[in-house]
Amino acid sequence: MNNTKYIFVLGGVASSLGKGIISASLAKLLQARGFTVTIQKLDPYINVDPGTLNPYEHGECYVTEDGAETDLDLGHYERFLNVRTSQANNVTTGRIYQSVIQKERRGDYLGETVQVIPHITDEIKYSIQLLGNDGNYDFVITEVGGTVGDIESLPYIEAIRQLRWELGKSVVTIHLTLIPYLRAAGELKTKPTQHSVRALLESGVQADIIVCRTEKHITDSMRSKIALFCNVEQKAVIESIDAESIYDIPLLMMEEKLDQVVLEKLGMPMGSEPDMKRWNEFLFRLKNPKEEVTIGLVGKYVELKDAYKSINEAFVHAGTTHQCKVSVRLVHSEYVNEQNVAEKLAGLDGVLVAPGFGERGIEGKIISIRYARENKIPFLGICLGMQCAVVEFGRNVLGYTDAHSTEMNSKTPYPVIDIMASQKKITSKGGTMRLGIYPCTLKPGTKVFEAYLKTDIKERHRHRYEFNNKYLEAYENAGMMAVGINPKDNLVEVVELTDHPWFVGVQFHPEYQSTVANPHPLFEGFVKAAIDYKQKVQ
Repeated sequence: MNNTKYIFVLGGVASSLGKGIISASLAKLLQARGFTVTIQKLDPYINVDPGTLNPYEHGECYVTEDGAETDLDLGHYERFLNVRTSQANNVTTGRIYQSVIQKERRGDYLGETVQVIPHITDEIKYSIQLLGNDGNYDFVITEVGGTVGDIESLPYIEAIRQLRWELGKSVVTIHLTLIPYLRAAGELKTKPTQHSVRALLESGVQADIIVCRTEKHITDSMRSKIALFCNVEQKAVIESIDAESIYDIPLLMMEEKLDQVVLEKLGMPMGSEPDMKRWNEFLFRLKNPKEEVTIGLVGKYVELKDAYKSINEAFVHAGTTHQCKVSVRLVHSEYVNEQNVAEKLAGLDGVLVAPGFGERGIEGKIISIRYARENKIPFLGICLGMQCAVVEFGRNVLGYTDAHSTEMNSKTPYPVIDIMASQKKITSKGGTMRLGIYPCTLKPGTKVFEAYLKTDIKERHRHRYEFNNKYLEAYENAGMMAVGINPKDNLVEVVELTDHPWFVGVQFHPEYQSTVANPHPLFEGFVKAAIDYKQKVQ
């Protein structure tokens, strides 16, 4: 018999309250008690996935091992739990409707009129329970995107209402809400929360636990008031106060006994106290750095907080390995030129050129790479950043004046970065992408081998264009070595410079695999190179 329990996390009053962090924190506490947990995200937009959304719309697109382009919250789930997610962990309205329409076209509904209820809601319920049906997890935590009251979220809330009825005591609903502080009155206000819970109740779903996002501590009398008006026990009113770091949240939730309240409501044994020893050690190193380095992140979306979320968190993880604070200086590549590059990159201990698509800001990236190469500053290029390093080297070392990627210039006489021949006839969005995890063989004695300490690795990809092997011999003769190769297709995955202290370009996205428990070795190596560089130039 399947005994999986389902926990739903919904948001009210305002968006961006941190449902993903609360979900990941609760999951971490349950995991630390010895339970098996996974988390999924239900996104109410009609796009099939966020792969075609630009970062201005949706922040970072996170890629899973099975090649799914998903919501950035899945990155939080993996970083907190150190458990890999998959396509099943991110469901969109687009995917739900696509599946239902395909079934209707196949005749699966035997001529029935296809409706939101029961067909759409049945598909949602199926997707929610997919992770729990195999019995691998004690808990499936489902975060519902958007805010209660949104038209787009109504089918999801209706599906949750039905599941609460069907599964009974195997379901708990958590409502994350905002308790705004009015500075003029000097008061926290609970009325928005009352209205939000009432709106949820009007849809047939009673919140079991209310998590109150606040910038000031809530009093016992406020907890009592919220409990009274929202039909919950006072101990089920949980404070989530603003924290210094997202990594503090699991400990704050443990102090508030969120995990205990959830277990009690689901009739589950408490077990032992959460084992948060490693988490506390991580936090100690994070908050007590012995040194500091500054890394320049050169990209075209630097004004967006979540555009490079996984990269920023990978620096946090890697920094704790060396008990070093990594300060990331955002450098907008569109505004970097030959005249100001020295000023823009002054004082940096390392330069990372970010991934992306399209030609905007591309020359600023190339100019930044040349500066890092010529001034022996530690450099890491990720995906497009690696491709820009190849272009820069071709132009300024090999003398291929007009070298470029055919993504940016289809008529370049030196297409040092090009799309694979097998992909050129594919026209659908995403159809030409190399997505998900692929193997790579590293050469011993190289910087990347020193980081990984093994020759065979697997990393996640999200790109269309590749190093053009036609030029490989010329590059290696000039000192840019292909030190990581895809063994199946002979594709260049990693390049290094022989005459530079630490200059690495990778076609894959190492940031996706960095977690609190396992910081990514490439970021650890890059941070160590930045520390060494700073000590040398001081």
